[in-house]
Amino acid sequence: MQKVAVVILNWNGKKYLEQFLPSIIKHNATYADVVVADNASTDDSVKFLKENYPQIKIVINNQNGGYAKGYNDALKRLDYEYFVLLNSDVEVTANWIEPIIEMMGADKQIAACQPKLLTYSNKNEFEYAGAAGGFIDKYGYPFCRGRIFDSYETDNGQYNDSTEIFWATGACLFVRSSAYKELNGLDEDFFAHMEEIDLCWRLKNKGYKIMYCGNSAVYHVGGGTLNKINAQKTYLNFRNNLILICKNHATEYFYLKILLRMILDGIAGVKFLFNGDIKHTVAVIKAHFSFYKTIKKTLLKRKEMRKNIKTFSRTGIFRKSIVMQYYLYGKKKYSELDKNLF
Repeated sequence: MQKVAVVILNWNGKKYLEQFLPSIIKHNATYADVVVADNASTDDSVKFLKENYPQIKIVINNQNGGYAKGYNDALKRLDYEYFVLLNSDVEVTANWIEPIIEMMGADKQIAACQPKLLTYSNKNEFEYAGAAGGFIDKYGYPFCRGRIFDSYETDNGQYNDSTEIFWATGACLFVRSSAYKELNGLDEDFFAHMEEIDLCWRLKNKGYKIMYCGNSAVYHVGGGTLNKINAQKTYLNFRNNLILICKNHATEYFYLKILLRMILDGIAGVKFLFNGDIKHTVAVIKAHFSFYKTIKKTLLKRKEMRKNIKTFSRTGIFRKSIVMQYYLYGKKKYSELDKNLF
């Protein structure tokens, strides 16, 4: 078995391959292979790779199954100790692989890890998709050290530590292949968005640790496939967040939490409406109907997973509402949250 595969999922992303592959090749570790998993692109991405990067391995998927299925299909065909799931719109830096592999190698309970994620367009600012490590609140809302909702912190070295987190970003996700395969990889029903949170939650419920490594940094463009103002992204985020909670939440107050989340989502939909974002209100409604349609399947997944869970993990869960903390109490930074509530 080889050591590390840096696997870039591509779908019609030639412009990102042209832009970011040079940094990946330049800063690749000697023990890591670069692999592009192509999700049935219709542009000339594959041709470009073959002509310009013959040293890169190419795995061709027969359809665009989104992030989850795309990676699952590709990783089944690769035999490495560690996978690095890297978005095509990420610029890496010197020594970005080594400290994370070193950390994971020293502790077999670490199943996944992420580097510091900064914004490509403003390299001193933390990026939306993962910042300095992800957490969730008691109602399943995700947030990050360095980014809560639309408030972004400047990187002043405050998160140069290495620490346990709740979820690691899918934009640059280091994962132990044995753990990934043990849990059958990403849940393909998510298609895209939050499937990495689901994977991390399942890993934690199995007793694994998820880590953040502040000695590694990458820069993420973000929104390479769906930008933040896209209604389809709103739909996926709201739908997938409900599926996420339904699958993984501990037994206590489970149904109450689902009900409260539905109410909070309704409030968010009304807020979109008053802001004139009618498409996003419709997206929230569609997300809920999609969730209701698949709830039986999701509950069956939950029942099956519970057979192998001795204790539901509670580490990294903020025991208050991050929505209330942010909008009512004005706490815009992770440092302003009460650490005793994690």
